[in-house]
Amino acid sequence: MELDDLMIAAAAALGFISLCKNLLAFARWLHAALVRKPKNLRDYGLWAVVTGPTDGIGKALAFELASKGLNLVLVGRNPDKLEATSSELRERYGAAVEVKTVTADFAKLSGEEIAAAMAGATEGLDVGLLVNNAGVAYPYPRYFHEVDRELMESVLRVNLNAVVWVTKGVIDGMLKKKRGAILNIGSGSSVYVSSYPLQTLYASTKAFMAMFSRSIGLEYKEQGIDVQCQVPLFIATKMTMLRRRPLLVPSAEMFSRASVRWIGYELQCNPYWLHAVQGFVIRSLDAITIRYGSRYLKWMRKDGLEHDRLL
Repeated sequence: MELDDLMIAAAAALGFISLCKNLLAFARWLHAALVRKPKNLRDYGLWAVVTGPTDGIGKALAFELASKGLNLVLVGRNPDKLEATSSELRERYGAAVEVKTVTADFAKLSGEEIAAAMAGATEGLDVGLLVNNAGVAYPYPRYFHEVDRELMESVLRVNLNAVVWVTKGVIDGMLKKKRGAILNIGSGSSVYVSSYPLQTLYASTKAFMAMFSRSIGLEYKEQGIDVQCQVPLFIATKMTMLRRRPLLVPSAEMFSRASVRWIGYELQCNPYWLHAVQGFVIRSLDAITIRYGSRYLKWMRKDGLEHDRLL
């Protein structure tokens, strides 16, 4: 009996510790989401570099950062779209915000060319924030063998290669002044589910980004550089082709407002609070999520193939 009582007491103690740990994590999340003050991003520097700033999250973040008084270096592959975004920013904020543009096609440039372009574009600027937002996804779900060579190269070069080399081109300036922040826009597909079939390459590149962010975040914390990977779920953008549903699928603007509040804190986070709740449920029901998610992705694949056939 004494051994049985001891085992029961040990199990109860472990359960209590686990409960307290989860309650503490929940309390910390509530404080961060609802109470904690955002950092003054100008304390990092007067300029922010944003990749992929002409659509979706990148464009929304560019406008949100401009509203905080940051000057912008916009990096994208389409000069016409870059100029259009720059004009919109100047029209809204006037002389209060300076805007520079850099035309760079990450899918075609080598790593060293990307780093050199970034170093040249930011030379002499007080760059305090880098936002690695540029990304490529499948036009619609598909099996790995169906991914053609051009799409595969684009996903790997933009989602992997560019993140590494853009960071390489900017981080030296942050190290010299011992302050700065790097925000990498990842994906919930890399943290909330154990697998993501029919989007294999995309999810895998985002998993790399999450690990890359956590690792360099620890490397450079003592150097005054805060690194963070944000892992949102679905957002209504051209890439996802989803319509806005405020409770489940926020607009890029809604996400960007939440995003800037978290910059400079945790190594990894989901800044939009309803996404964080969804993520908890999805992770808890992993097997069910994958089963029904796969069915939905297969339906999307079928629809995409039919669309291609009609073109």
